[in-house]
Amino acid sequence: MAITAAFLAVVAAIVIWWLSHQRLAAKPWLEEGVIGDIPVTGAPRARTVKIGLGVFLAVACSLFALFSSAYIMRMHMGADWSPMPVPALLWLNTGVLVVSSVALHLAQVAAHRGRIEGVQKALFAGGVLAFAFLAGQLVAWRELDAAGYFLASNPANSFFYLLTALHGLHVAGGLVALGRATVKVRRGLNVDQVRLSVELCAIYWHFLLFVWLVLFALLLHH
Repeated sequence: MAITAAFLAVVAAIVIWWLSHQRLAAKPWLEEGVIGDIPVTGAPRARTVKIGLGVFLAVACSLFALFSSAYIMRMHMGADWSPMPVPALLWLNTGVLVVSSVALHLAQVAAHRGRIEGVQKALFAGGVLAFAFLAGQLVAWRELDAAGYFLASNPANSFFYLLTALHGLHVAGGLVALGRATVKVRRGLNVDQVRLSVELCAIYWHFLLFVWLVLFALLLHH
């Protein structure tokens, strides 16, 4: 429970800090200056989308925290809990996801600097690495299945498959958004038109990495 509480506290702090930077308390009717001087940049929409993403991430974090809490409580409930070995491949998969998150960060940096070619290359690299991560997770599942660690044979096995599958589904959902952003870039849209999409993808990818690191540490802690 202490791990879960710490996890929720960290997530809550990050979400509150992030939302506080979205100008939630701004009063546009008090802004000084001539109305005609205010550029039409779609900033209100951008803030709305970011707030929506922040709410989604908070809900997703709560979901992962609940499952993590259930994992910890079930682990200490009885003698029928037999921890399964964590495949060595998961270490490689973790490294792949780290590099994928770095690629999305580079895409965001390139978008803010107006380098559309850099955005395209970084998005492509991040997507390929994310696919590699999912493929690696499936290979790890097959290795465990071949070794006799089946889904329903032990509560520890069930939780392992459940947690990794839940995270994998979130990665797959992120790939959909990443694919849409990549299509926008390939259609020849300028940096201003894709900057928000790239930024949202980068934020989500960092979230996926953070959650996986917590889950991985939890799975290593039998």
